[in-house]
Amino acid sequence: MAQTFRVVDLFAGCGGITSGFHHTGRFRTVGAVEVDLAAATTYAENFGREVVYHGSIADWEPTGAALQAQVVVGGPPCQGFSNLGAKRLDDPRNQLWREYVRVLVKIKPAVFIIENVDRFLRSEEFRLLREETEPGGRLADYQLEDGVVNAADFGAAQVRRRAIVIGTRKDLGRAIEIPNGKFARDSWQTVGDRIKDLPTVHEDDQLLPTGRSVTHHGVSVAGPFEGLALHLTRSYQPISQERFRHIPEGGNRFNLPDDLKSPCWLKHTSGSGDVMGRLRWDRPSVTIRTEFFKPEKGRYLHPTEHRAITHLEAARLQGFDDTFRWCGSKVQIARQIGNAVPVELAEALGSYVAESLDERLGDS
Repeated sequence: MAQTFRVVDLFAGCGGITSGFHHTGRFRTVGAVEVDLAAATTYAENFGREVVYHGSIADWEPTGAALQAQVVVGGPPCQGFSNLGAKRLDDPRNQLWREYVRVLVKIKPAVFIIENVDRFLRSEEFRLLREETEPGGRLADYQLEDGVVNAADFGAAQVRRRAIVIGTRKDLGRAIEIPNGKFARDSWQTVGDRIKDLPTVHEDDQLLPTGRSVTHHGVSVAGPFEGLALHLTRSYQPISQERFRHIPEGGNRFNLPDDLKSPCWLKHTSGSGDVMGRLRWDRPSVTIRTEFFKPEKGRYLHPTEHRAITHLEAARLQGFDDTFRWCGSKVQIARQIGNAVPVELAEALGSYVAESLDERLGDS
């Protein structure tokens, strides 16, 4: 029987990476850290309260089984590196990779994985991380491989480019390289593959079920919710509804007549092609972000219905099962979904790392 590896998930969020790793059947989570209460509660509902620490990574110390983890995974917050927003070099979130390194030094795993936006590989923080692997650095016992992958190449129904860094302890031999996806462009999973079977959403389907809550760290959090409980729309103004009716499958704001365009759209006649964009049944979705429920934020209109995609549809496009249990408000759950690593990408990485460790450590 193939060995089961112990894994620690830092910056765990709702558990996208953990979900994928668990799907392989090769990993057992022995520790997880998440600072956001709603996300930590979602994680606890799905993977167990005993493994998740709610709080800052700066305050977490690995103990017990976590100290024996063979694999550490995690994606430090990416907002400081993202192409969206101000990209402040002094953003304190950019420095959290240092806490990741602190934990690595204590656990000394065989392998660690960092997942982030592609911009991370061009950042000063990544340069400093590489310096830590040089002689005298805190990670001098590790060798790094890095690259940018597209989640669609690994079975996700979503085009999402992510930076992957794999650190391999030098005593294990050659470094584990960044894997290649197994899905060619003509075999990518599509929006239709994931959400076409769902029922039509009605205008009055806007609220999460009431009367559900769980207590985490002494605080009551709404939930858990799963499946069709998350198949929710929102209230739209009449002008928004009229705009939606003018946008065909695969279309966007450029399909609108001038009298339905906002003043800023009239002035900008190129670029921003995903604004008020409609998805296509026969293609993967664009990157699912935290505000997927706002059509003005990107190509998030349902392929045929006159609304943005629902929380359930977004979760499916991120690879989550309908049985996954979500906690928090609609906005909090949307943030968890958008910040997650696509489950299929995580599963592919988990399988690849497990097979690589089998080669280096031997099956047991």
